[in-house]
Amino acid sequence: MATPDFDVAIIGYGPVGAILANLLGLGGLKVVVFERENSVYHLPRATALDGEGMRLFQAMGLADALRPKLNVSRNIRHINSEGQLLVLLERGGIGPEGWNNAYRFYQPEFEGVLRAGVARFPAVDVRLRSDVFALDEDDDHVRVRYENLANGALGAVTARYVVGCDGARSTVRRFMGAALQDLRSHERWIVLDMILDTPPAGVPDATDETGAIVDAIQYCIPARPTTFIPMPGKRHRWEFMLMPHDDPATITRPESIYELLKPWNIDPDKSQIERAVVYTFHSAIATQWRRDRLLLAGDAAHQTPPFLGQGMGAGLRDVANLAWKLRDVIAGDAPEHLLDSYETERMEHVRAFIELAVALGGVIQATDPEKARQRDKELLANPTMLKPLTPRLGPGLHGDAAPPAGTRAMQPRLADGARLDDRVGYRSCVLALPRFIETLPPATRQTLDESKQVLVPADGEAKDYLTRLNASAIVIRPDRYILGVASTIDELEAILARLPMRVSTPQFLAAAAAAYT
Repeated sequence: MATPDFDVAIIGYGPVGAILANLLGLGGLKVVVFERENSVYHLPRATALDGEGMRLFQAMGLADALRPKLNVSRNIRHINSEGQLLVLLERGGIGPEGWNNAYRFYQPEFEGVLRAGVARFPAVDVRLRSDVFALDEDDDHVRVRYENLANGALGAVTARYVVGCDGARSTVRRFMGAALQDLRSHERWIVLDMILDTPPAGVPDATDETGAIVDAIQYCIPARPTTFIPMPGKRHRWEFMLMPHDDPATITRPESIYELLKPWNIDPDKSQIERAVVYTFHSAIATQWRRDRLLLAGDAAHQTPPFLGQGMGAGLRDVANLAWKLRDVIAGDAPEHLLDSYETERMEHVRAFIELAVALGGVIQATDPEKARQRDKELLANPTMLKPLTPRLGPGLHGDAAPPAGTRAMQPRLADGARLDDRVGYRSCVLALPRFIETLPPATRQTLDESKQVLVPADGEAKDYLTRLNASAIVIRPDRYILGVASTIDELEAILARLPMRVSTPQFLAAAAAAYT
């Protein structure tokens, strides 16, 4: 059988597909990307990036390019009709990822940074105006058939794997035969993006010490549940729940929009409607994320309502988990069954975000006045303050190890001021106390070399981090989840054995046998 044309074909070149292309490009893979559109979508859609996502940009070498285009965000405030605080999602300050907990961005600029990053890699072939219409599966490859929408010509390429980053109506999901599990939240909202000459009035509680508007506000008002989101520059977003008396055909007309905006004193002569659309907020999850050589990521695999600001973030976590596994399998550094852990680790993890978003939607979308009064009474008696959600991965490479295995690794600074990940890149690492490293026998060092672990001596904040974990070493995966913590050489070998890597030292094989029995 001839060698496939590409290692991976990515269907869809939105943020999730572009990040996957960057990560696979970093791994030296030969990649083709298919996208129906001719350029970046010209209007904002996603708006939120958390510290975990920013850390991924750091791994891609794109954080410095993106940072000037971001606004640091703070909290999401849920208030009732009387202006009383019901729920506060705290997202201010620098978090354990080594970055701010929350940022806002303008999506066309965000995607521009990603596409410039992809252009660094000659082995990544981006084909715009290309519509994939068929996937023919074989034992060792998939034939991708597509139409060039610019001239109508038909073409085909072969790839070892195909990843569908092609949105809620995914073609790849259809060819997989994967169903969507409905998580029962499908509400219609008006999504409104505005460009304002002056900031809106009436949001003093959402400002920082300089007077800049930094908090998003969920107006939990039965007559019209509403969301307000400050964006970079002069941009601001409102989302208004569509009410039974609204006419979807006319509600997005300028006269209707400015009527909705009256509480904020928006002057039509000093503002511009950039986008006004009626959109259905869905909650769903695909029942299958991988079938043989076909995989799903982002909205193709799951959809979440926007009340937690984690829709795109979930897709970023997908490809951060998947890309290194594809890289290692294709390079021959790991067996193919490593890919099985992608679905099991991610599915329950993303479900936790979707369920919380649906629950918050229930708070926001209460339109019955009596139920809203009862909600207010309960929440005011028991104020709810939520930290950023950090669930553990589902069943996967951490096996039955106790936490912190399967949870996020912090990013401490080393003694020279460098962030840990800058020493590591998009690779696995062992962060260990210097005295522990000195005791590593040659066979263990060989295991680390063969498994391509970056060995980092822990000093500065990193040493304090290990002390808090009561550990001499921690093994961190490329996606920055903890594989395990160790205090002895034997424990370290057992942790490394959880990765199905093709290494051959006797100590590793013995540990692997113990891990899988």
